[in-house]
Amino acid sequence: MSLPVLIDCDTGIDDAIALTYLAARSEAEIVGVVSSGGNVDVHAVHRNNRVLTELLGLEVPVCRGAESPLVAEPMTAGDTHGPTGLGHAQPPEPTRPADPREGAQLWVDAAREHPGELVGLVLGPHTNLALALELEPELPRLLKRLHVMGGAINHRGNTGPTSEWNIAVDPEAAQRVLAAFSDAPRRPVLGSLEATETVQFGPDTLSRVEDLAGRTGHPVARILVDALRWYFAFHEADGFGWMAHVHDPLVAAHAVTGDFAGTRPLAVDVELVGTLTRGQTVGDELGRWGRAPTVDVLTDVRAPALIEHLLATLEHGLDRPPGA
Repeated sequence: MSLPVLIDCDTGIDDAIALTYLAARSEAEIVGVVSSGGNVDVHAVHRNNRVLTELLGLEVPVCRGAESPLVAEPMTAGDTHGPTGLGHAQPPEPTRPADPREGAQLWVDAAREHPGELVGLVLGPHTNLALALELEPELPRLLKRLHVMGGAINHRGNTGPTSEWNIAVDPEAAQRVLAAFSDAPRRPVLGSLEATETVQFGPDTLSRVEDLAGRTGHPVARILVDALRWYFAFHEADGFGWMAHVHDPLVAAHAVTGDFAGTRPLAVDVELVGTLTRGQTVGDELGRWGRAPTVDVLTDVRAPALIEHLLATLEHGLDRPPGA
């Protein structure tokens, strides 16, 4: 039995890998993709999502999200992901007509079409889901479960000293989503930096993706190689060496398999006004707030097993050119 999945992402190199992974998993039925501004502006993200779904053979709605965060000015990360979001890759222009709906409306429509069954994945900022909650406040009860890549719990940030990118881009949206889902039938799963940064691609991983691209000629495999080379160079320039932290695939894999990490319950909220800590995800480890847990935080990641699973899935899913 397939699992309907809606992906909200700011594609982005690791988003592209996660999207390709999900397209290759037989248990995941991608029912739509929402384009969120973040790693690059929303128009570049939307182009990336449209061309990737087309090259992957996914005939699903791809809807453009909001132009900017709820309150803050837009932020992008071209130094991290390249000017188009896909590093050195130069994919073709998409040819299919764009879906005219707003990203928030796609959240609502997909949840109503699959009540109690839809798995929501937020792999970028929370802007569109926050807007969708204004259209349909019952979303926390319509979804089967929400899975989020974002935040840093007792861990340094990767944007500000204590803030993670997806939350820092739109802290107000993240705070609203966490508050709305605090009474969902099942707590959201939060893949924060202390979990996702354990997933590190090294030269051997890059070589396997290069081999896949050379062997099959699949255009998405070529895109991933060119994107990863940019990503490795960024991490090397940032002092990490020739490697890359690959965040989103862990959350995607855990969402559809339930494997590769454990979870622990925690009350988490988002700082909105701190002069040094705006966008920080604060976890109440000692129960000082007196609140029930609001999320299940990913922990005890089995990173080598996840990377092998991811590569095997990509090798199976991209083992031949489209149409072959």
